[in-house]
Amino acid sequence: MTSTPLTGPHDLVEAAGHPHGGGNMKPHYDDRLANEDLAPLRKQKWSSYNIFAFWMSDVHSVGGYVTAGSLFALGLQSWQVFVALIAGIVIVQVFANMVAKPSQKTGVPYPVINRVVFGIRGANIPAIIRGLIAIAWYGVQTFLAAESLNIIFLKFVPGSAALLDVSFAGLSALGWISYAILWVAQFLLFWNGMEVIRRFIDWAGPAVYVVMIVLAIYLVSQAGIQNISFTLSTTQLDFWASIPVMFAAIALVVSYFSGPMLNFGDFARYGKSFAAVKKGNFWGLPINFMFFSLLTVITASATVPVFGALITDPIKTVEQIDTPFAILLGGLTFVTATVGINIVANFISPAFDFSNVAPKKISWRAGGMIAAVGSTFLMPWNWYSNSDAIHYSLGVLGALIGPLFGILIAGYYIAARQRVKVDAMFTMDAKGPYWYRNGFNPNAVKAVITAGVPTVAIAIFPKLFADLGLFNISAISDYSWFIGCGLGYVLFLLFERLDPRVPTFDGETEGISDGTVDGAAATAASEPAAISAEVPVQASPNAPRTDATA
Repeated sequence: MTSTPLTGPHDLVEAAGHPHGGGNMKPHYDDRLANEDLAPLRKQKWSSYNIFAFWMSDVHSVGGYVTAGSLFALGLQSWQVFVALIAGIVIVQVFANMVAKPSQKTGVPYPVINRVVFGIRGANIPAIIRGLIAIAWYGVQTFLAAESLNIIFLKFVPGSAALLDVSFAGLSALGWISYAILWVAQFLLFWNGMEVIRRFIDWAGPAVYVVMIVLAIYLVSQAGIQNISFTLSTTQLDFWASIPVMFAAIALVVSYFSGPMLNFGDFARYGKSFAAVKKGNFWGLPINFMFFSLLTVITASATVPVFGALITDPIKTVEQIDTPFAILLGGLTFVTATVGINIVANFISPAFDFSNVAPKKISWRAGGMIAAVGSTFLMPWNWYSNSDAIHYSLGVLGALIGPLFGILIAGYYIAARQRVKVDAMFTMDAKGPYWYRNGFNPNAVKAVITAGVPTVAIAIFPKLFADLGLFNISAISDYSWFIGCGLGYVLFLLFERLDPRVPTFDGETEGISDGTVDGAAATAASEPAAISAEVPVQASPNAPRTDATA
């Protein structure tokens, strides 16, 4: 362990507007666990609007549009759809608040707070799983944004159509050009740090809303308001048949947000208070999602009388209008929307996740670049349209999100009782309270395996059985997140009850975040700017058993 600077100033992201990553780096932090991007923040200044804008960027995308529109095409009555929407998004809001608190109170990102539950080394398990999911979806979202850019090229540069006839690795030359432009644009946005990203999402969310409102008003004026329906399905289910469909709709809403919800702590850590984060979640989730869903169903419904067919893809809707200004404005809008969700959901997460694996060698920027480069090598355009490929690859990883969420919530709120020794998350000392057994909490590892295996089976095998013509119980797959979350929560607490590992530091106050002090900034402000000597963090005398073998 060294006390020298961990990374060069040229390689440090100005996270949340503060130089050198904004982290309160202390000389005794082990450079195998800490850099300026992972350390507790010195200042936390994001307002409720910044959190609100984050969720706007997460919702305002082609995927969000299609997801919201699909709920109105399930054969439900419009009131049933809205009940399902409200129930689903309120569940997301509650869970987002729960996962936000540990990161906001300690000022550390998602992979670091997992060290409390999984152990100093074990935290890389959830970090790598979440990072791999983000890599795959980063490429998909960039590809979808490139499709929007293709439309603009084809409209304003007629000669570009010839580039569709030339292809490489499954993607046309025009597709490669659009993909490269967006890849570089996102790279530049990310490279300038969290403050620039914050400003971008603060602007992008409202901008997308303005264009969507204009699009809805235009289509309604063309269709006639009497032709607008809040039901997009051609068939209607009776009341009892609609009940399981309503529950499936609720599960769909929660599943859609499960990825960014899991690592929401990466953003909540910047909140100036937990109250500000909760307020931003209220406006950004139930209010924002309901209004967005209304715009979606109105716009999609208007496409039937205007174009003669139901169009749920906003890119194709804009393309059908076929006026230069509409195509330019609409295309750029959905490019902006897709870049927004890609940055917040699929760039920031792996940046922290992969930096957590080797902080001394992988900065936040380097972690993000691993995701960006890796996503291109996956060539998402070749498998995105193949539902089986997505199901049997991302389905496996996605099924693990639920157990990881349940384990973190159980570990922080129940096992640790919201009491975290912040400095102990940055020591490799075998006597440290979060070292557990060789850096892994065996209870968390066992919970991931015992909860993960059945959850993956539930997500994968029902479709396989149906495809083989055996029997169809695929509906159970809709609830894989809930099942995984519940199993992870219960099994982790069971293992902790049988063999307590997570310490609570009863009677201690110094260096303890107990869930009442509003963020890490207050603690950092009261501490010396530097510590001259290394001070190892020792285990609490009343901590549960820790195996101190290296």
